Amino acid sequence: MLCKTVTKTCHRTELYRFQDICLRVVSLCNSKSLKEGVCVHSPIIKMGLQDDMYLNNNLLSLYAKCFGVDHAHHFFDEMPCKDVVSWTGILSSYVINENHEQALRLFDSMLNSSQYPNEFTLSSVLRSCSALGEFDYGTLIQAYMIKNGFHSNPILASALIDLYSKCNCTKEAYKVFECVDGGDTVSWTTMISSLVQAQKWSQALQLYIRMIEKKVPPNEFTFVKLLAASGSLGSSYGKLVHAHMILLGIELNVILKTALVDMYSKCHRMEDAVKVSNQTPERDVFLWTAIISGFIQNMKVKEAIAALSEMVMSGIVPNNFSYSTILNASSSILSLELGEQVHSRVIKAGLEDDISVGNALIDMYMKCSNLIDNALRVFRGVTSPNVITWTSLIAGFAKHGFEEDSFRSFEEMRALGLAPNSFTLSSILGACSTMKSHSQTMKLHGYIIKIKADCDIVVGNALVDAYAGLGMVDEARCVIRKMDHRDAITYTSLATRINQMGYHDRALEIIKYMNKDDVKMDGFSMSSFLSAAAGLGSMKAGMQLHCFSVKSGLRCWLSVSNGVVDLYGKCGCIHDAHRAFGEITEPDVASWNGWISGLASNGYISSALSAFEDMRLVGVKPDLVTFLLVLFACSHGGLVDLGLEYFHSMRETHGIAPQLDHYVCLIDLLGRAGQLEEAMGVIKTMPFRPDALIYKTLLSASKLHGNVPLGEDMARQGIDLDPSDPAFYILLANLYDRSGRSDLSEKARGLMRERGLTKNPCQSWMEIRNQIHHFTAEDRSHPQINQIHEKIESLMTEFKYRGYLYRDNRDKSYHSEKLAVAFGLLSTPSKAPILIIKDMRICMDCHYFVMLVTELVDREIILREGNRVHSFKKGNCSCRGY
Repeated sequence: MLCKTVTKTCHRTELYRFQDICLRVVSLCNSKSLKEGVCVHSPIIKMGLQDDMYLNNNLLSLYAKCFGVDHAHHFFDEMPCKDVVSWTGILSSYVINENHEQALRLFDSMLNSSQYPNEFTLSSVLRSCSALGEFDYGTLIQAYMIKNGFHSNPILASALIDLYSKCNCTKEAYKVFECVDGGDTVSWTTMISSLVQAQKWSQALQLYIRMIEKKVPPNEFTFVKLLAASGSLGSSYGKLVHAHMILLGIELNVILKTALVDMYSKCHRMEDAVKVSNQTPERDVFLWTAIISGFIQNMKVKEAIAALSEMVMSGIVPNNFSYSTILNASSSILSLELGEQVHSRVIKAGLEDDISVGNALIDMYMKCSNLIDNALRVFRGVTSPNVITWTSLIAGFAKHGFEEDSFRSFEEMRALGLAPNSFTLSSILGACSTMKSHSQTMKLHGYIIKIKADCDIVVGNALVDAYAGLGMVDEARCVIRKMDHRDAITYTSLATRINQMGYHDRALEIIKYMNKDDVKMDGFSMSSFLSAAAGLGSMKAGMQLHCFSVKSGLRCWLSVSNGVVDLYGKCGCIHDAHRAFGEITEPDVASWNGWISGLASNGYISSALSAFEDMRLVGVKPDLVTFLLVLFACSHGGLVDLGLEYFHSMRETHGIAPQLDHYVCLIDLLGRAGQLEEAMGVIKTMPFRPDALIYKTLLSASKLHGNVPLGEDMARQGIDLDPSDPAFYILLANLYDRSGRSDLSEKARGLMRERGLTKNPCQSWMEIRNQIHHFTAEDRSHPQINQIHEKIESLMTEFKYRGYLYRDNRDKSYHSEKLAVAFGLLSTPSKAPILIIKDMRICMDCHYFVMLVTELVDREIILREGNRVHSFKKGNCSCRGY
């Protein structure tokens, strides 16, 4: 009996020792993910240890790590007993493998089996809810947490904050955060991340200050999020965060270097970004990609390509994002050659099947090529197009004028079960705007509301742009009012569209709404407002914007500098325009175009053509706009032969095919010079069908030189093309008047009245003491109209007294520009120049009137008509009669 007892005891001791060995082996293999650990599974069964919960849970974890979730689930199903650790282990395996739907199904099964989840189970479930955007399921988990006393757990609070953030519920996330007692680094960082994701950058930095006050230590991920916020707020904030990192002794690792590079890049401080990247030798593919992306954001494409080459030489292989970034650069500078070179590298690297690279290639070919064939070929080669792939295709179709294909692709994408994202919706809204389709825009707006995408700021901005582009400004403002959050793009879109409609004063008023909404201007909005000030001729507003651009650092934006040049050029301040142009470090083609335009429109014809030659000498290639400006200069300078030479050089020297606008300029050039037959020959031989502007241009030239038959022919063809345009009838009537055929003149005007057409009254306006004063011919609404009329009468009396050869034409005595000149003389200091803007060409009578005024009064009067500026001084005009 004693012997049997001793034998049993020895056997049990050996079994315990074996169990301990198995546990040690499985634990070791589990910690190092060594699949050899499963070799103990068979002996465990043989020794009857298959009911050991601790061993089984470790084996379950090992199967999940080394053999995949399917093997793990098979083992889980065979486990005789399961506890909360078992359920949490298999559930977290599905979460790690991103099979979140199955994870949530397992959680439901766990609850049905009467097992109670712990904080780790709930954390995994919340991760799945967050990934799937399961807001309702997440709120149920939160209710369970509160009921079972988990609501103050910092780990679960962080997971809940992350869930609500991804569901765009920042307020709810903040309420959860406030319920956590003290909180730890993770919960504070998660809340900061939530605010950054919601674009509440200032609040994110304020929360960081509270975090420091509460003596909660930040980690590297805290600073990654803070630097992301600083990148949108400006370099001063970014430098403070960077300084605080150094002060706290945070080690500069490659993750933080990447975040710093990204921040300085967004703040347009690439020198600082490069300096940070060189502080330690450690670099990886993500840091290199951030550097390349930074150069591209700052329009330094050459430096970006050089960085890519240096990256390859250092032994780091570019990844799909590196190539995608360079392809995006090709798209931004419209370089098909660069894009094709990168495409060949992509093929060599074996990344042609990568979805992000494929998307970038489609975008590049759509933007850089005149044809869509290559983009379609790449699209067909993408195995599983995602929403970005479809969006690139939809946007590309819209850009190339295939709006119907855009809508067809949009419907096809939805039919495949792919939900459009904010960029898809903004692209298709852009197509609606291009088509000028009110019904499609409103129909799409209804769909956006239905899928609850109207709360997205990108979609909201696209809706604002679409409605404003259709002239539906009230609807655009209604969209803005309903938006939860507005940014610079919101207001820039509205201002740009209103500006394009010619309501420059209303465009400038948007600045007040931006300030009220605490939205800061960026380079794009500043450029738009400078354009509005230039269009309005408001030097006061323009100079204030110029000063603000210098003070705010926006002057470093090339588009802003170009806007300043354009402003001064259009306001007749050519010396200020020259100084602004000289301050541009590296002028691009738009900079040169602005400077040439300023010179040509102000009558400095020789200087404008010299600037064109200077542009070519410094290696900047002229574009279509450049040649329009050069031909404009030649036309208004009477330089016919030189103008013809420039026109022919477009195709022969520069490889630029003249467009219809260039032929309009060529006809104007020949017509002003009296070469009407040659102008008619151009119309007959040009590769375009003549439009109304072509006929109006030659009709104006016929009027100038008194060629009645040609003028009648141009008027007849123009009216056949567009019978509702009153300009043809007015020009024809004026031609008859100048030719002494008042009977035919009255007949032309009568025909215009019969057809229900009216001439839009000409308007002139000027700015006096921050107020815009409008004048219309024969209008008596101005409060000082009696004094203005008296001033005009006194000026004409003085003309007669001095013997000036001015014939008073009562029909033209109170044209809008005359009213504006008289008001300017009454309301401005005696030596100050007078700036007047007119929406149509000045008539010869008014032109002569203003010349005589400046001979009579020692004042400079600057009058802008469209793109041309007349500077009157001492009885002369900068146009010299052309």
